[in-house]
Amino acid sequence: MRGREPILPQRRRRVPAQFSWVDHRLVREGHIQGRSAEALALYLFLVTVADADGLSWYSEPTLCRLLSWSEAQLREARRELRTAELIAYRKPLYQVLDLSPAPIVLSRKARSTGGEAVAIGDVLHGLLVGGGQ
Repeated sequence: MRGREPILPQRRRRVPAQFSWVDHRLVREGHIQGRSAEALALYLFLVTVADADGLSWYSEPTLCRLLSWSEAQLREARRELRTAELIAYRKPLYQVLDLSPAPIVLSRKARSTGGEAVAIGDVLHGLLVGGGQ
């Protein structure tokens, strides 16, 4: 059937190992950090209605009606999720993407060295304690 192929087939959503369609890495790896409530609401909606490949064909008017949003609110939430690489969009198709590894965020100490060498232990510690924020 035409139009059933994901926008990004290499990022086809997989059911996570834990019992949930919402991947726990969304929280554990910080994918939701800095996202607006609107972007998170749209993401949850799309995860809920998408098929096994993460695909959904809800139209803009229907999404706006169901979420009680203006078109501008929907566009901004969609832009935010696309920028975060949580969804792909090609009108009228949405694709919830498989979560890519979280970006590496160096600790404040590592960022503040001004280009000096940083001990690998410091970098690893920063990664293991949630990015060292």
